[in-house]
Amino acid sequence: MSSCNNSIPQPLIFVLAGIPGLESSHGWFSVPFFLVFVMTVIGNVTLICIIRVDKSLHEPMFLFLAVLSVVDLSLVSVTVPRMLGIFWTDAKEISFNTCLMQMFFIPFFYVMESGILVAMAFDRFVAIWKPLSYTTILANNMLVKIAFAVLARAVAVLTPAPILTKRLESFQTHIIAYSYCAYMAVVKIACGDVSNHIVYGLMVIVASVGFDLYFIILSYGLILRTVFLIPSWEARGKALSTCGSHFCVIALFYSPVVFSVLAQSLGYHMAPHVQIIIDNLYFLVPPMVNPLIYGVRTKQIRKQVLRILRCLGD
Repeated sequence: MSSCNNSIPQPLIFVLAGIPGLESSHGWFSVPFFLVFVMTVIGNVTLICIIRVDKSLHEPMFLFLAVLSVVDLSLVSVTVPRMLGIFWTDAKEISFNTCLMQMFFIPFFYVMESGILVAMAFDRFVAIWKPLSYTTILANNMLVKIAFAVLARAVAVLTPAPILTKRLESFQTHIIAYSYCAYMAVVKIACGDVSNHIVYGLMVIVASVGFDLYFIILSYGLILRTVFLIPSWEARGKALSTCGSHFCVIALFYSPVVFSVLAQSLGYHMAPHVQIIIDNLYFLVPPMVNPLIYGVRTKQIRKQVLRILRCLGD
């Protein structure tokens, strides 16, 4: 229960603080943010184009990867431009309705990406568990069903966020101590009983990250069990190498979330600016690094990238 002595009615405009406590360093923060944005766009657009043009890459694994790149591009597009506006031009004002849209779409694309990583873990499990039936199990109609399930889950989980926020009638302040409209950041400045919002926030984490991590760990447990039943060491190594890229992406994607949840569970309270920087890593680093990981570790993609670089050098 949060009480307010001098509450204000639901504002038409919120003010995003950026990174509180480090306002004087916003110009410096803008440099890595901008570079990350540029590298993310170049890397993911290149990956999408390679998969689209090369028909030999029209397999479930690469199609999932193309969808992952589209989601990554969408995620940085709804976060980084607004952050750069704050850092470069001090454009901190955001309308209430735009704030509602941002608090829906940012976690929406994050939950979408998490779902795609689960689908890719399932893809690797089928490839190793039933290699001869791989294309039959993961036929086009199954891929469409998986994509629809990932999309429907994200819509169902995130739709209540703007609806619940719209019902908040009064606030302590119109300043959001964040660089984007985060749902819980808005709830923290609301007046009155916000217990249902806190419960909903926990449910979102459990229904997305918790659920997905469980199935990813289960998939890789079954993958390892299957691999170590293979008598040939060479075959084992080849089978595991096909999972290497995906495992790196998973570790990178979930590490900041797990670290943040564990820190709060153990009672470790981070400085607000440190928490905000870590939260920004959720949305900035994986979209930039994913194309690099798959480009380096996937032979087919690496060959296409090298061919493009040779053409550019001639």
